[in-house]
Amino acid sequence: MLNHFFIICSGADTAILKTSSIGEQNKYAGIGATIFFTAILAFIASSYALYTIFESIFTSMGFGLVWGLLIFNLDRFIVSTIKKRGSFFNQLLQATPRLILALIIAIVISKPLELKIFEKEINQVLLTEKNAMTLQNQDDIALQFSPKETELKQQILNLQNEIDAKAAEVNTLYSTYITEAEGTSGSNKLGKGPVYKEKRDKHDTALAELQLLKTESKDKVATIEAELLLLKTKYDSQVANTQPIIDGFDGLMARVTALNTLPWIPSFFIFLLFLAIETSPIIAKLLAPKGEYDFKLEDQETAIKTVVEQRVKERALSVTADFKINDKIYSDLSEDDEIYQYKQKKARALLQLQADAFYKQQEKAL
Repeated sequence: MLNHFFIICSGADTAILKTSSIGEQNKYAGIGATIFFTAILAFIASSYALYTIFESIFTSMGFGLVWGLLIFNLDRFIVSTIKKRGSFFNQLLQATPRLILALIIAIVISKPLELKIFEKEINQVLLTEKNAMTLQNQDDIALQFSPKETELKQQILNLQNEIDAKAAEVNTLYSTYITEAEGTSGSNKLGKGPVYKEKRDKHDTALAELQLLKTESKDKVATIEAELLLLKTKYDSQVANTQPIIDGFDGLMARVTALNTLPWIPSFFIFLLFLAIETSPIIAKLLAPKGEYDFKLEDQETAIKTVVEQRVKERALSVTADFKINDKIYSDLSEDDEIYQYKQKKARALLQLQADAFYKQQEKAL
């Protein structure tokens, strides 16, 4: 039962193989088994590849099943159309398009399985890329807010500089009126005289201005810090909104690109393995000697071809003979007096009718 199933998978004529030897049947059962398991691998590979896109087991397996059946049908068609006829070079030339197609199929099948085999290494590459993208994303977003942030911080610094300058002025005035009272500077008179009172008033005025400046600056700084906090909130919000895009950067194309950054030798040998599996039925068909099945198939196909060619030739000869008979019949009739006199009589009557009609037409015109 299983042997018969694999023979069907090989695309061979089961009716002819039934009359062939056991060895010939086993050969085509082996070819069919290779085609079947290649389709199974194609199903697994495509299902995994599609799962990285849809992230749904049922959807991925559904499309994977369609892809596996397509590969199965293509392989079966490729092997079944290779005929063991003519020289080996002619057979190889006949199989060249099939080998190219098998090469393409091997690439398509092997790539998703490579992604699964090297999944851990690919995840590490993607993690490194995601981290770099996260930092770059934060820098790019910061560029949108940094001019405004710099401007606000400069405003706070300017207010602080004003306070520091006013405080320095107050300290200077304080030192001035104290030394005046001590008699060490100014009028050099000990005691609190008119000059002391004048300098003390200037200090007190400057001190009041400093207190007022600090109060006003405190309110302004609070407002600016609120703007800075809002700016930071917007920055964090934009970073949080864009981060899921970076976290989701692990699709099929990203994984294929990450795979290409890994050493190529392991991937190349996996590809060679699938290429060998995919082309093995074709190569086996080419290298195998012409067997009993091939002779019987050629005999059956050439017999049908001969019958069809004979029928086409017979139809062509029949048409040629029919033309010759018709030519002879009409040639003999052209010499028959009875037919000649009959046609002459009819022609005379026709000419008379034409003359009468012309006469009536002319009479009406007059």
